Amino acid sequence: MRTSAWHLIIILGMGGAFLAGCGGSGGTVSVPVVERPDETESSGDTLEATADEAVPMPSAYDTVRAQRFDRGRMWTFENLPTSYVRETHGFTPDEEWRTRAQRGALRFGSGCSASFVSAQGLVMTNHHCAREHITDVRRGEEALLEDGFYATDGGEERRAPNLYVDQLVETEDVTGTVYDGLREGRAAGAQARQQRVQSLQEKLTAEASSRDSSLRVEVTPLYRGARYTAYTYRRYEDVRLVMAPELQLGYFGGTEDNFTYPRYALDVAFFRVYAPDGEPLRPEHHFSWDEDGARPNESVFAVGHPGSTSRLDMVSQLEYQRDHELPNRLAALRSRGALLDTYIRSHPDSAAHYDLRNTYFSIENTIKGQTGQLRGLQEAYLLARRGAAVQALQDSIRAVDSLRQRYGKMVDRIGGLQQSKVVMADKAGAFATFANLELGSRILVRALHGYYYDFLRTRGAPPDRLEGIREDAEQVANWPPGLEKEFLVAQFEEVRSAYGADHPTVQRLFRTRTPEEVATRLVEESALMDSTRFLNLLDEGYRKSDDPSVPVIEALAPMFLNTNRQMQDVRASERTLNARLSRARVAVYGTTFPPDATRSLRLSDGRVRSYRYNGATAPPFTTFYGLYDRSFSHAGEAWRLPARWGTAVDSIDLGTPLNLVSTVDIAGGSSGSALLDEDLEVVGVVFDSNMEALPNEYLYRRQGARAVAVDARGILEALRTVYDADRLVEEITTDSPGG
Repeated sequence: MRTSAWHLIIILGMGGAFLAGCGGSGGTVSVPVVERPDETESSGDTLEATADEAVPMPSAYDTVRAQRFDRGRMWTFENLPTSYVRETHGFTPDEEWRTRAQRGALRFGSGCSASFVSAQGLVMTNHHCAREHITDVRRGEEALLEDGFYATDGGEERRAPNLYVDQLVETEDVTGTVYDGLREGRAAGAQARQQRVQSLQEKLTAEASSRDSSLRVEVTPLYRGARYTAYTYRRYEDVRLVMAPELQLGYFGGTEDNFTYPRYALDVAFFRVYAPDGEPLRPEHHFSWDEDGARPNESVFAVGHPGSTSRLDMVSQLEYQRDHELPNRLAALRSRGALLDTYIRSHPDSAAHYDLRNTYFSIENTIKGQTGQLRGLQEAYLLARRGAAVQALQDSIRAVDSLRQRYGKMVDRIGGLQQSKVVMADKAGAFATFANLELGSRILVRALHGYYYDFLRTRGAPPDRLEGIREDAEQVANWPPGLEKEFLVAQFEEVRSAYGADHPTVQRLFRTRTPEEVATRLVEESALMDSTRFLNLLDEGYRKSDDPSVPVIEALAPMFLNTNRQMQDVRASERTLNARLSRARVAVYGTTFPPDATRSLRLSDGRVRSYRYNGATAPPFTTFYGLYDRSFSHAGEAWRLPARWGTAVDSIDLGTPLNLVSTVDIAGGSSGSALLDEDLEVVGVVFDSNMEALPNEYLYRRQGARAVAVDARGILEALRTVYDADRLVEEITTDSPGG
């Protein structure tokens, strides 16, 4: 896997993408105990303490107590709590069950989940995960998002460029290999550990790919780096679109209904994986379909790849999120979202050409999701309950001499780092969109490529490193001039606001000109508005050219890199302290609780269950009756049904369940996860959470928090009655290819 210098900037910088992944969060079980300490000592550090010496229960901290599942129920497959599943759901997941669940699940592209749902390589995910790929396979003047797509036979299935799915095939605990001989420091410790992880990942990938070129290995930190697991994935790159409903169904209700319930969306899409010989793949394991669906209170399981959670953070870290990081991020998102909305409304043809709606939907989804997370952090009880867990951990550390000596000051030191971050927060926020292709200026992104490319070339960087930056530069697509100007003005104003109009670099950048005047000149005169002209300029020597973007980037790039370096130094120290504290946590409690989400494969358990809201009861299922009622009751475009759905109203079984809610624990990245019953049969596909679940990013609670899924019965009814997709229905329900 190539890692260019530019990739490292994006990985380490504040300018990396921060649009939220798909999915929401789950809820918690109210059991007033902390996890029972594990009976074995953790590997890695040699600790004198044993679990029996640890404090197993929190003290009484006022009226707030840490509870058993505060850290969630996103179980790793390598540490699946079989006794808990047996006690809670009445069966024991044996080795065969775990293998089927693991091999049937997939990672879909760069941000979602999916699963095999037939013996012919059929893949199910969400429509919102597939939107960009649906757009990518359109031909001529086709409007596949508006009209939907269905391949009536295999020859009509269209390969999606740049789409792949990954299947987890092996796991290996490599904690000892990562930590062996490393000294624990602050930033240096984190850097040394990361270098070792990178080297190990490259070595294991080389070994795996020598056996099978489709294999690749990711060494993933768990428990904030207290554990490391090497995950071996098989990548499938020939993935073809089979069926997708219209956007009006996949995103029914639009932004208004997003993160809400009752819900009425057909957020599902089907693809097919093809083998190298050009024939449909025949996977060893897949999930069959339960045509009867789930029942109220039935046990269900979500198998997918949740992206990230923050349930192991200290209260001081959550307060920094609440007071600085989330507000700054939301301000940038709202600014860019408003600019996009105005442009899309004013220039619909241009917006369609540049596929701006998908970006706008992603921004709006992120705004609503992170607003819900911020409200959770503003809730005193959430922070108090997290604080109770931190206090219980500190009590356990202080009760054991070896733990106290090594880890006794970790919480305070993490708190001190937050003050350093606060000092830099506004300046870092000014560059939050700087290198971001969804939220930033194309001219500035290209200029930063050119700046760094020339910087390395003059210092004799090896050709492959320079080529990596150039390849990244080629991926920066063109952008409409009117929108580019607005994004440039927004970026300039954010920098001027954060640094002050009298800052020497700000004075140098604008002199007597306004941000709008500088932006106008760049859009009208810079070669960086066009990808071909920019690449030519890159080859000729960008910084020596007279392009008007050169003085702009020479003013902004040092500010960005300096602020970035300072913040990353603090974050490196923070990662080291987080890892050390988590090693103490594992020594105290073992691995009886799941690690934070890391986009590694997880199994989450729950039940189909209604809940109370606004003085009413939300039903466990919604039906097609509600879909039509919502459409008839709302005049807005978001609830308009396509013509075929108007025709189908007399033949569709309106009482068929369309969406359902359960208490499974999900996060961004879980979208597209199969929702399965005890027999690993599909009863739905997860696509969202409700608003009540959004604060579960920080604390898993079940009270009112629900994951929303498309019901398997609703999918079949729509395929049969509305889309005449008999071939697909036969394949799903009989495990044989349709005619």
